[in-house]
Amino acid sequence: MDVFQVVGTMVCTNRHEGLTNLPLRVLKDKKGKFQVAVDSIGSRSGNWVFTISGSAARLALDNPKVLTDLTIGGIIENWDEEIK
Repeated sequence: MDVFQVVGTMVCTNRHEGLTNLPLRVLKDKKGKFQVAVDSIGSRSGNWVFTISGSAARLALDNPKVLTDLTIGGIIENWDEEIK
């Protein structure tokens, strides 16, 4: 699992069939690297989230047939400042 900040929503008009109803979020890590993740929990821009990656990312969704390797697993409310 990794920690990212949601910086926006990605809008794609043409998607793989298994991704048509899933929101996509643009995430940024502390080093400024961007990633795109499937969001099944309703995160918003500015939220800090933890992600589930690899084959486990598909299992975190209701439909394990969705082809994704990064899924938002939860919105972080608080964490120890020393870790940031």
